[in-house]
Amino acid sequence: MKTKLFITAVLLCCFTAVFAFFADVNGKWSGTLSTPDGNQFPLTYTFKTDNDILTGTAENPQGTVGITDGKIKGDSLSFNVEANGTKVGHSGKYFSAGDSVSLNIDFNGMKFHTTLKRAVN
Repeated sequence: MKTKLFITAVLLCCFTAVFAFFADVNGKWSGTLSTPDGNQFPLTYTFKTDNDILTGTAENPQGTVGITDGKIKGDSLSFNVEANGTKVGHSGKYFSAGDSVSLNIDFNGMKFHTTLKRAVN
């Protein structure tokens, strides 16, 4: 009985370590936001994680702002950035297989979607 419990605990620890290794959103990510009128805006995010807290910066043509209220749970993430005094909500999911982040952006009730890829420095 103790052996089974020990093996189960070891396997669980290994699974957690492997998942943590692959679910690493730390670093620089880039993508393009397309608006309904056809304009496109380059976006760059730099994510830093500390357990379940997500911090970093968001950069667009108007400048760079800090990420606030950032949370990460498993492969899901959410955070806010401030743009011209307006809080812009972001939520998304990290896909380790494609090394991408699917990101939904809520700006004053307008919904946008973009896919980020890990930026090559």
